[in-house]
Amino acid sequence: MDPFINDLIVYWPQLLAGLERTLILMVIVSLTGLAGGVCVFYLTLVKSSILHKWTEAYISFFIGTPLLVHLFLMYYGLPQLGIRLSALTVAVIGFTLNVSAYNARYLATAYNGLDKEELEAARAQGFKHSETFRLIILPQVMRLSVPSLTNQVIQNLKDTSVAFLIQYHDLFAQIQEIASSNFHFFKAYMTAALVYLALVSIVVLAARRFERFISLPGFETH
Repeated sequence: MDPFINDLIVYWPQLLAGLERTLILMVIVSLTGLAGGVCVFYLTLVKSSILHKWTEAYISFFIGTPLLVHLFLMYYGLPQLGIRLSALTVAVIGFTLNVSAYNARYLATAYNGLDKEELEAARAQGFKHSETFRLIILPQVMRLSVPSLTNQVIQNLKDTSVAFLIQYHDLFAQIQEIASSNFHFFKAYMTAALVYLALVSIVVLAARRFERFISLPGFETH
């Protein structure tokens, strides 16, 4: 038997545990990032110039700086200030801050394509700002943003692979351990690539079915 295959069999329980951690992190940050993105997007619509500037600064900062820097800053930098967080906690916070900024930008882009007369009609009928956002704006921008939000979920899945650099024992960390033990780096990393490709394919298929489910008559997604 190929020594590398033999090592995969030996490390199979660790690989499954790593895969589970990868999926857990992806699901958590996709949900928290979506919730955070909605909140940040809402703040961009508030009629306050100061709040609007701070919100735009938040979005620009997290879109314009690497995720890895945020993770390192919290995991390796905060302990110097006496603050120690687990690898999972750092990953969730770092990813959520980053993903929220991207999702808020996707929602804002979709908002620019809405019919503003419809929004004015809602205000004319006495809808409060929060009611207009919840009942009219959010449902439409969420539907229009499904492709972008799906791409972000895929990006979240792929980005989990950097979490091993802060000692989070995900799938890639386990693959790295196998590669370090037998020096079959090409086979190990190719295996990791194929696993991530399979996971991404599942997400894409699920997203396409969801798009068809929420599509409006006459606007079906092909």
